[in-house]
Amino acid sequence: MSVNLTQYQKINKECAAANALLVAVSKIKPVSDIKALYDAGQRDFGENYVQELVDKQAQLPEDIRWHFIGHLQSNKVKYIVPFVYLIHGVDSLKLLKEISKQAVKLNRRVNCLLQVHIAQEETKFGLDEAELQELVASVSASPEAFEGVQIRGLMGMASFTENEAQIRQEFRQLTEWANKYLPAILPDNNSKILSFGMSGDYTIALEEGSTLVRIGSLLFGARN
Repeated sequence: MSVNLTQYQKINKECAAANALLVAVSKIKPVSDIKALYDAGQRDFGENYVQELVDKQAQLPEDIRWHFIGHLQSNKVKYIVPFVYLIHGVDSLKLLKEISKQAVKLNRRVNCLLQVHIAQEETKFGLDEAELQELVASVSASPEAFEGVQIRGLMGMASFTENEAQIRQEFRQLTEWANKYLPAILPDNNSKILSFGMSGDYTIALEEGSTLVRIGSLLFGARN
């Protein structure tokens, strides 16, 4: 077993102290590792690939809250909508509409986060400020077109850098956009989810007000 339970307890305490949720990122890790962390009390797990998530969900306890944190293609939405707890990476109006459409068929309302682009690297997905403003305006203008989704907050990834000041600035950018644009579409702005912070920068993220951190390698070991 490659699960680091000591590290898990430490991070779990840090998250609890900051009133933040820990999502254990279990992509490409075996079901046995997820079960080991589950047995230690963890219930929120994040996966990046649709087929892998579907396969694991079928093999693991029903009370696990599955988070889809990867780049989601519209044609794969239908496979995870029946059970997914939170979709983190909604980066287009088209994708949000498809999630809503598939959820309505199942009489579900799926929690979603809008993914925003805060990093300086061009490789990361996400909405820029103008696109975020436009998407929020669309949802606000026609809520009936999005009855199968509930937008809960924003998700973002900071630049991969040693520059702590830059990371903090990028996290603050996400918080600023959340405060500026989300009140128009959130039923309770005080309960919004700010999903930022991963294994390399989660301590900074907690200091900057993240309410959800996504931790993989610190819990499960490095990926090949």
